[in-house]
Amino acid sequence: MWGFLAALLSGALMSIQGVFNTEVTKQSSLWVSTGWVQLSAFLVCVAAWFFSGRDSVSVLWQVSPKYMLLGGVIGAFITVTVIQSMGALGPAKAVMVIVVSQLAVAYMIELLGIFGVEKQPFEWRKIMGMLICAAGIVIFKWQN
Repeated sequence: MWGFLAALLSGALMSIQGVFNTEVTKQSSLWVSTGWVQLSAFLVCVAAWFFSGRDSVSVLWQVSPKYMLLGGVIGAFITVTVIQSMGALGPAKAVMVIVVSQLAVAYMIELLGIFGVEKQPFEWRKIMGMLICAAGIVIFKWQN
């Protein structure tokens, strides 16, 4: 149950963050806004680290494979692309497309068993679910 609630909270926070970041970008610039997002996230993580277990940061150098450490780099580009898509499409349309893209890529990762994820069998119902989501975007965007 916690996983489901965390996912709902994550989606809500991502939508709110996207709107906030898009507005900051309008009043500054894309890279200033993105830098602020990453810096403020870093500061929150450092503060949380001080008040929690204080695990050794050196364990990061033991992570294998090393490309798994690129999450922050990817995060910067996520911030940039969310800002750009929300600015161009508006929050609702952008989030719908982002979610369908996330779903499709996540399913491909599972099907191919890449990045250390356990390989899953192909299921037509999952493809149908994604197609229904994509159809939802078309219906949502439909104008009279």
